[in-house]
Amino acid sequence: YKRMKAHLAWMFPKPAHLARIKKQPINAIEYKPDGTQILVATGSKIYMFDPNLGEIVKKLRGPKDTVYCLAYSADGKRFASGGADNHVIIWSNTGDGVLKYPHMDSILCLAYNPVTQQLASCTASDFGLWSREQVEVNKFKVTSKILCCSWTTDGQQLALGHFDGTISIRDREGTEKLKITELKAPVWCMSWNPSRDEPYEVLAAGCWDQTLNFFHLSGKRICKRDLDFDPCSINYFNNGEYMVIAGSNKKATLWKKEGIKLCDICETSNWIWSAKPRPNDNYVAVGTEDGDVKVYQLMFSTVHGLHEDQYAYRSLMTDVVVQDLVTENHLRIRCKDYVKRIAVYKGRLAVQLPEKVYIYDIFFDENEGLMQFHIRSRIQKKIECNLLVVTSHHIILCLDRKLQLFDFKGVKEREWTMESVIRYIKVIGGPPEREALLVGLKNGVVCKIFIDNPFPIQLLKHSSAIRCLDLSLNRDKLAVVDEKSTCSVYDLKTKQYTFQERTANSVAWNSAYDDMLCYSSGTVLNIKTSNFPINQHKFKGFVVGFKASKVFGLHFVNMSTIDIPQSASLHRYIQNEDFKSAYKVACLGVTDTDWKLLAFHALMGMDFSVARKSFIRIRNYKYIDLLNKFERQLVAKNYDKNMFLAEIFAYQGKFDDASNKYIAAKNPKAAIDMLCDLQKWDKAKQIAKRIGKETGINMNDLIFKQAHLAEEDGDKKVAAELYQACGELKKAIKINGEKKWWQPLREIMNGLNVDNDRELIVQCAKYFLDGNKIEEATEGYEKLNDFESLVDLYVQANNWEQAFKLRDSHPHLAKKINLPYARWLAENDKFDQSMQAFIEAGEPEEAIKMIEILSHNAVTENRFNDAAYYFWLLARKSLDLAIEENGSKNMRKISQFMKFRKLSHLYYAYENIYQYSVQPFNSVAPNFLFNRARFLLMTIRGSGPFGISKVFVTLALARLSYSLGNFELAREAYQRLSLLRIPSHLRDEVDLASININSKPMTNQDEMIPICYRCGTSNSFSSDRCSLCKHPFVRSFTSFEHLPLVEFSLPQGMSDEEAIQLIEKDSLHSTSGSSSGGGDGWHESHEGGSETLTLGGPPAPQESDNNSKEDSFAQHLVSMDHRSDRYRPVVASRNMLAQFKKQDVFMVNWNSKAVPRQYFKSLVDGSVITQCSGCNTFFQTEEFEFLLLKNQNKCPICHKKHTVKQQ
Repeated sequence: YKRMKAHLAWMFPKPAHLARIKKQPINAIEYKPDGTQILVATGSKIYMFDPNLGEIVKKLRGPKDTVYCLAYSADGKRFASGGADNHVIIWSNTGDGVLKYPHMDSILCLAYNPVTQQLASCTASDFGLWSREQVEVNKFKVTSKILCCSWTTDGQQLALGHFDGTISIRDREGTEKLKITELKAPVWCMSWNPSRDEPYEVLAAGCWDQTLNFFHLSGKRICKRDLDFDPCSINYFNNGEYMVIAGSNKKATLWKKEGIKLCDICETSNWIWSAKPRPNDNYVAVGTEDGDVKVYQLMFSTVHGLHEDQYAYRSLMTDVVVQDLVTENHLRIRCKDYVKRIAVYKGRLAVQLPEKVYIYDIFFDENEGLMQFHIRSRIQKKIECNLLVVTSHHIILCLDRKLQLFDFKGVKEREWTMESVIRYIKVIGGPPEREALLVGLKNGVVCKIFIDNPFPIQLLKHSSAIRCLDLSLNRDKLAVVDEKSTCSVYDLKTKQYTFQERTANSVAWNSAYDDMLCYSSGTVLNIKTSNFPINQHKFKGFVVGFKASKVFGLHFVNMSTIDIPQSASLHRYIQNEDFKSAYKVACLGVTDTDWKLLAFHALMGMDFSVARKSFIRIRNYKYIDLLNKFERQLVAKNYDKNMFLAEIFAYQGKFDDASNKYIAAKNPKAAIDMLCDLQKWDKAKQIAKRIGKETGINMNDLIFKQAHLAEEDGDKKVAAELYQACGELKKAIKINGEKKWWQPLREIMNGLNVDNDRELIVQCAKYFLDGNKIEEATEGYEKLNDFESLVDLYVQANNWEQAFKLRDSHPHLAKKINLPYARWLAENDKFDQSMQAFIEAGEPEEAIKMIEILSHNAVTENRFNDAAYYFWLLARKSLDLAIEENGSKNMRKISQFMKFRKLSHLYYAYENIYQYSVQPFNSVAPNFLFNRARFLLMTIRGSGPFGISKVFVTLALARLSYSLGNFELAREAYQRLSLLRIPSHLRDEVDLASININSKPMTNQDEMIPICYRCGTSNSFSSDRCSLCKHPFVRSFTSFEHLPLVEFSLPQGMSDEEAIQLIEKDSLHSTSGSSSGGGDGWHESHEGGSETLTLGGPPAPQESDNNSKEDSFAQHLVSMDHRSDRYRPVVASRNMLAQFKKQDVFMVNWNSKAVPRQYFKSLVDGSVITQCSGCNTFFQTEEFEFLLLKNQNKCPICHKKHTVKQQ
């Protein structure tokens, strides 16, 4: 164990220069931040030195009086000086003057901001802040002389130390943020810790009350250390872990950052005013009152201890790190004092501090998976020794020739005095409190000492002084390295050396194997096993331990673990057929290949014990089973050498030799099984052909096995062919079918017999069907005469023509064909045909169910025109099913017809309202939309049908009413909206419109008020039938305006056929009045007080009978009393029917006995009204023709095709 040493690197002035240099006190020393330059201020001169050689690079003469302080900028581009001439001079890093500014007093300290390069200059009365960006220096008055200053690491705060003992903390602008007043003596020196890894800023301040104080940035004192001198200089090393303090004690000392004194660096003949560490290096420059500058190199030696694979070393001078060199687990113990020596032994750790010794227990906590420690004992005693050793209950101190034994309480129990100086000591184990020590002396004597025995035991006497010792695992061999670098191995029984080698500096026996040691010659590591040649490896340093295949080496201050391959020693033992020793070496650590080599050689050498353990190590269970088999055969005396060799050859991959040995052992089946497993089929077949008849081996079994293995290996093609070759057609069919290899599958099917292979044909046909190979599947089913399967086939292929042919020849299959056909029609949007097909299949309810699903989906997707069409189909189908087979009416179906027809009209009307509500532009006329919205609101009851929004309908009616001038109706609509749940994006619009409508008059447009064509009564907008006669308004399903149609009923006793004959009967009608027209194609006529313009054609013929001028039906409407509580159609007499024109009469005929016919009389020319013959819906003729052009000549509700008249 060696303490830190300080070596003098250079000094100034050198002895040769003393005659011509006048020595003056060294007031300041400053390093350049990169450490490549050192500045020294002495008197009025500044010297620039080479820090490595100590040569003067340049001498600066700018100052006119004594220079007191120096400071270098963090970027290294400039430095500043200040002194008794009251001026601050800023220099370039080459020594050229850059800038100069004055103060009123002497400059006592300088400090550059490490971030902003701002310079703080301090005097007895003020301090200044200068930066390159400023034109003037900002100066701030102070009440007490400033002796020192320092910036924080982040450059945000500046600390000033005053003569009155106060410390002022200021920001970058010079504003005081905090004042520390705890100190009562001058604060002569200070420094902030430069480490950025610290959790907070720490200020170290040296006060001339002989104390060292540490402060937090908040002003709180962290700790205080008493000194026996006045500190004049405090400076941290770059990493912030250590600092150098110097002063009136004429010493420069090394301290820990926590304020723990470690050791003295140097001692001079006078006060030291400046002590500065070199950045990023272990040099310290010291300047004294005598005018000397001395630069010391600090040399830190390793303080450590090792026992087996447990290593302990000193870290950061005050900490101890314990490390397991194998597992790399480690533990740090913070001793908070200078660690002088360390010793470790089996979980015991002894640490010597300057005034005490700590004994620790080191253990591994399995729960947490970490190394832990606790203090076992403290010895409060200052101890001087050269070496320190610890055992389970004692510590041993070595001082020159003496060994002293102390217990853990510090009581000395025993002392040994050796005949020569002790050079080496090591604990070599033993029972607790009876451990043995191996001691090597300078005179070459090697002793063994038991700590409970006062008498040392001399083992041998070597010819030279002992440098290093170690004892083998069995304690019968001793390795010695002497001061002549000779490694000698002694047999302790004979006291004679058995091996000797020169150029060795250290030696260690393998603690896991007795006959193996290693020694180092500085650059080479030598491994010596038994009497084999030496195995060498590259290595630097000293060997300190050897365990199994790991060598522990120390190179300078670093401990390393090196893995040493044991293959060379293993191979030599195998060559000598010493398998037991080879196994011991293998257990130290070899590769799986080496284990395999040992296992095979031991097996062939009949050493089954080593072979078994080796195969177990590499987990080769096959060979373990083989060994078990051999051992059972040996026990049962059923051992066959040929079988033994055959299996060994097989396991080694020598399969031809193994086959021959199996045949020689009269077990050819084993040879064939082996070759089959190896897929060497040709070789196996050769053996089967050659000796198969004699042994009963079947060739088909061999082919089957080959096919099975090919299938397992994924070679399905070969497997199918082999299965077919050996007659396993079922497996061949399965493989070809699953892989969709149709041609070989068809060949197999064509070769099958219907009587014997019916199941296989069915299997082939099924695979063809699944693969959509219709032709091949048809061929198979036809071969089987399986017509039901053929039907399934045609249905799957949508081959309806063939399916219908099969249905015609086999009527019992009709339902099996018709139902899938109906579904196929539905999937292809052929709903009319689909419904008919469902009926033919006897599933009318399924047709209705299908249309219901389509209608629901259409509403969900906002396709309301499609929904209207689907509901019309539902209505039509319900009507078709309304008459039962016995001729009675199904009232539920009739009710469904009415319901679905009404829904069809509602969704048709809602399509344009929805588009108007969600899209910004709409091509439908406002009055059309207005009528649709009125129709919807008057028809919807309650919450309304699914998908129809009452909010959209009511809001559309309100908007349109407002735009068309129907303000009263608009107000009513907005009032209705207030009762509904309005979407959030429409609330502002509705609220604003509801307020705005109140400014409008309570009127509607008179020309838009609905009038009943039956009684002439004006009605409100909110009713869909006349308020007087209760006649329902008949609408055009384009503009949704009221049509001039009046419903009438037939006289009692008149049948529908008789009424139709009367209406269609040709009768002469004449018109009275006059007509006139011009040449432009327009004809004017006057009749019954009305004027009519007709475009094209001659005037209508006049009625010849003047008594019939007035239509008797119209006269009847005028003369009858229309007041009624409920609605009754007008009864038309026989004469009235005879007078009707055919084109003015419209009949709603559903061609069903379930719903009676309805008759309507047009009060105007009937040609302006068109009735769809499919859904009996009324339209205005021109509008209907326009709709047909838009919808491919289809009615927009029932999609029935119509012919459009070409003009």
